[in-house]
Amino acid sequence: MPHREPGARSASVKDVAAAAGVSLGTVSNVLNRPDRVSPETREKVQRAMADLGFVRNESARQLRAGSSRTLAYVMLDAANPFFTDVSAGIDTAAEAAGLSLVLCNSRNSAEREQSHLALLEQQRVQGVLVTPVDPESPALDEVARRGTPVVVVDRTRSDQSFCSVAVDDVLGGRLAVEHLVDRGHTRAAYVGGPAHLGQVRDRLQGARDAWAAAGRPADALTWIETSALTVAEGREAGARLAGIPARRRPAAAFCANDLVALGLLQHAISSGVRVPEELSIVGYDDIEFAAAAAVPLTSVRQPRQLLGQTAAELVLDEASNPEHTHRQVLFTPELVARASTQG
Repeated sequence: MPHREPGARSASVKDVAAAAGVSLGTVSNVLNRPDRVSPETREKVQRAMADLGFVRNESARQLRAGSSRTLAYVMLDAANPFFTDVSAGIDTAAEAAGLSLVLCNSRNSAEREQSHLALLEQQRVQGVLVTPVDPESPALDEVARRGTPVVVVDRTRSDQSFCSVAVDDVLGGRLAVEHLVDRGHTRAAYVGGPAHLGQVRDRLQGARDAWAAAGRPADALTWIETSALTVAEGREAGARLAGIPARRRPAAAFCANDLVALGLLQHAISSGVRVPEELSIVGYDDIEFAAAAAVPLTSVRQPRQLLGQTAAELVLDEASNPEHTHRQVLFTPELVARASTQG
């Protein structure tokens, strides 16, 4: 078997052709149109490739083809298991299509998001899925205008210029607070932020709608705004909640996501507050950790992997179907009741 010393150049198509005793065109056909090559010749070429350690120059092929064999997902926060679950659904669809998936993390930064988008365009990805910091960002329009299909994930836009896949967050907020009302609560808190995030506003709107429909006074639903949707912010919100005078302190909290709810639960347990006897807690997303918490969390479930898989199918259709039309898919959330409200 031929042996290449460390640091030697990679075997080329010319090397394979010479070793197999065939033309460059035959090697090209084996790589791109194997059905045009007889089984005997194909086996001879493949054996030469194996002997030489030949690795196809996929980058060069992608440049000639005008696009790569990859999809990309720019997620909002890789530290949040919700987005890793969404990416698992995208990966399932990408694998079924014979594509690989590139994951990028904007960390809630519009600048990082734009940097990722620019790099992905340069890489000629077949399509970009993005959970944007701002769904109305002109940067998304620019990427699409230059020919890269874009699908917005877990967000909606005010127009229908893109495909989007999301969950009805207003309904989700309503389900959460209806559950607390059904448990007899007359004072509650909505815990989450920042206010510029669309899903934070939508979940709050649903919460307020359900509270008003139950005839509860508006000032009995307190908004404890956080600077991020993290466990640490949930713990800090717990301290703020505990600081409210007892006569006005909410005995129930609906959190804008499960990470905030887990932080609030941690603070309650460490402070000796009994859950749910003294404080009922509802989260949102139903990540795996919600059911595994010290007190299993009631949560509003989103179909996380289905969100990703559907988004990937939409971007693949846009990339390959001349008759593609944009669709806005809106899934229905579901409340999953557990011990944090069911004591």
